Amino acid sequence: MIRAILCSAVAVLCLGLTSFDADAKYTPTTQESPAQKAARLRWWSDARFGLFIHWGLYSVPAGEWNGRTGMAEWFMDETMMPLAQYERFAAQFNPTQYDPDAWVRIAKDAGMKYIVITSKHHEGFAMWDTQATDYNIAKRTPYGKGVLKPLAEAARRAGLHFGTYYSIMDWHHPSQHGAQQNHRNPTLMHPELKAQYVAEMKAELKELIEQTDTEILWFDGEWVNWWTVADGQDMVRYLRALKPDIVINNRVAYLRNDMEGMDRGTPVGDFGTPEQQIPPAGFGPDVYWESCMTLNDHWGYSRADQNWKSPQDVVRNLIDIASKGGNYLLNVGPTAQGRIPEAAVERLDATGRWMRVNGESIYATQASPFAHALPWGRATQKSGRLYLHVFDWPADGKLHVPLRNTVAHAHLLAAPDTPLKTGRDANGVVLELPAQAPDAVASVIALDVSGPVVPLPEAQ
Repeated sequence: MIRAILCSAVAVLCLGLTSFDADAKYTPTTQESPAQKAARLRWWSDARFGLFIHWGLYSVPAGEWNGRTGMAEWFMDETMMPLAQYERFAAQFNPTQYDPDAWVRIAKDAGMKYIVITSKHHEGFAMWDTQATDYNIAKRTPYGKGVLKPLAEAARRAGLHFGTYYSIMDWHHPSQHGAQQNHRNPTLMHPELKAQYVAEMKAELKELIEQTDTEILWFDGEWVNWWTVADGQDMVRYLRALKPDIVINNRVAYLRNDMEGMDRGTPVGDFGTPEQQIPPAGFGPDVYWESCMTLNDHWGYSRADQNWKSPQDVVRNLIDIASKGGNYLLNVGPTAQGRIPEAAVERLDATGRWMRVNGESIYATQASPFAHALPWGRATQKSGRLYLHVFDWPADGKLHVPLRNTVAHAHLLAAPDTPLKTGRDANGVVLELPAQAPDAVASVIALDVSGPVVPLPEAQ
């Protein structure tokens, strides 16, 4: 993963713009209309919550080397390890405990709707039996077979969507070398070998589509100078010819503003990818974006990293992101044996318990109608219904909502058969709540309202 992609309200163009038409159908045209794009991305946008998986040879050393700890998927670069030495980890990679159905069950039980897994990270090691290179899990490891297709099949059996991460930068490929001795990031390209490398990329990506029917291609490592916007545009045309409805992130290539050191401009892909952060405000209803975050401090497995997010952190991040119209792609790093760490499973399971009660306030919702975060929590909405996510339960039992609409009915999602009393004062709607919050992390109230949600002027 790149260290950070800074997408803020002032950098909204890095996310791309479109509009929504629920009746539009996608057709594989060169110039896709906003309505067609909205139809193509509908499943992804409705999902709101996905599992990211970083898995590769770096899981073998588990972030530890010669007394150092705290490394993970960037191990090869951070240790400045010679290529031949790093390759030996393949002989130790034998994930006999890998159970794709168990991984999918963990994701589904957490309330996630899609999975994205690394097919090839910056280390250049392929996690499927590719014909483009023998540097892959089927040919170089005792395990002797790919891991992507079984996961894709397990995901679809469970009703989840499947996507693959792919690094443009490749520390292993002979076409590339480091910017300085031993350091690989960013790679420099031998110009006479670029066409060969791009052809291999296309061959590998074609295999991913054919073998896994991947629905998302999540690119990374595009910050190298030798990869251009024209390269990204060519790649998107190639991929759309193979699979017209594929979803592609913005890191396939986008324009840059070097003066400010930030990636900005018109993206070539479909959605923006703020990393390890939640933007301070939403980008409006016509923008697609996804915050990707680690569950601890690393993307890949790092044995010493026990700095896990709490279930409250995860749930409130998800709510905050959904309230701003985005998706949450939450990462785990499995061990070299093929197990997702138990601490990660515990946190995902706790998230799932909250989602089973309150998921309707996340899935297929639109961003909050309020311009600013509410003092007690967040909000999402669907047609005719407003969801209030209450983080701070009012001590006096009265929740004030700066809303102009008339409320026809109100209830807690945790108590759907018990209506809440509503009233009005000069500051909008007033809800009378039970003395105790039903959920210490976030209690959700559904308000059925007449017409589109209209905040009071001071809340707009």
